[in-house]
Amino acid sequence: MRRFLTTTAMIALAAAGAGVSARAADVKEVQMLHWWTSGGEAAALNVLKQDLSKEGYAWKDVPVAGGGGDAAMTALKAMVAAGNYPTASQMLGYTVLDYAQAGVMGDLTETAKKEGWDNSVPKALQKFSVYNGKWVAAPVNVHSVNWLWINKAVMDKIGGKQPKTFDDLIALLDKAKAAGVVPLALGGQNWQEATMFDSIVLSTGGPEFYKKAFNDLDEASLKSDTMKKSFDNLAKIVKYVDPNFSGRDWNLATAMVIKGDALVQVMGDWAKGEFVAAKKTPEKDYLCYRFPGTEGSVIYNSDMFGMFNVPADRKAAQVALATATLSKSFQSAFNVVKGSVPARTDVPDTAFDACGKKGIADLKHANEGGTLFGSLAQGYGAPPAIANAYKDVVSKFVHGQIKSSDEAVKQLVQAIDDAR
Repeated sequence: MRRFLTTTAMIALAAAGAGVSARAADVKEVQMLHWWTSGGEAAALNVLKQDLSKEGYAWKDVPVAGGGGDAAMTALKAMVAAGNYPTASQMLGYTVLDYAQAGVMGDLTETAKKEGWDNSVPKALQKFSVYNGKWVAAPVNVHSVNWLWINKAVMDKIGGKQPKTFDDLIALLDKAKAAGVVPLALGGQNWQEATMFDSIVLSTGGPEFYKKAFNDLDEASLKSDTMKKSFDNLAKIVKYVDPNFSGRDWNLATAMVIKGDALVQVMGDWAKGEFVAAKKTPEKDYLCYRFPGTEGSVIYNSDMFGMFNVPADRKAAQVALATATLSKSFQSAFNVVKGSVPARTDVPDTAFDACGKKGIADLKHANEGGTLFGSLAQGYGAPPAIANAYKDVVSKFVHGQIKSSDEAVKQLVQAIDDAR
């Protein structure tokens, strides 16, 4: 992750923040900082804009492009430092807690009690949306990252079938390569590479190993032969990307699968939002499978709207935003479009397609069975400094700057130790 922008860029962002603050005189306005700029993401966000518009609130976008949210979080840091708080910001796990600890978050507890969030939002999400007994963020969804997205026409053409093991997946990628199709659509950005590695580690080591290594940060697991084998498997799979993958945005990799230029993408279920936006239908145009070897487990993240301690005349707009975000109607309508599943457990799956219904069922099973794990790559396995160190090591390995799996394990352990 690039943690700092150039001085010029920081000044520009601070100026943008000042512009947001100046517009805040209109108390019937909601300002939202986010990184949802792809087609599917923008369509999902539009659901919330329309809901708030019906209540008389104007929507002011503060979009910062970049699928991993790194640039958006740098922009947010500049705005908060200048005292120019947005109404809310899209945020992930530990970042919410960092700002809450800094004392700049608002208090949504009264709204949460009124709307019954304590009983409807999974405890795994409350760990990040509640700080010192106060609700400081509204969970928007639950994403899971251990998915394969496959173009069905290409799959049929090569005579492929659902891979049940990692070796099955490699064999499937070989079939695509032999047919002249890009086997694996990947964007060479550290968060994408690490997101894929989350699934590889779960597949290679199993649920207990994943939890010990990437949630508990158990050093024996991090330096184990199983972690070395996980890097070996990463080395095997990245051989199937095309030469132009470096720097590619995630949604462009998804587009390769949608168009049939590539067979498969390993990506979180926000990728499904791109298929929805392209008017594609699961089981007809594309297939959604759990990454082989991870069935029964869910590696999750959750987009949250962190609510800042705005002045009193802006709080009504903030409450309206929070209430709309966790309403059952919005949770269904938004997540149908976004590709994720609801952040509350009492939303029916009626409106969801086959992949959405599977996602909801998988989340329920994992939540009840103790196999719901925070994604290290996505900011839910460990604090940001550790997640950044992890992404950096994985990316260096993918791009050949770390030459062996043994060396990757050593650097991973050292990087995490340094970041603790």
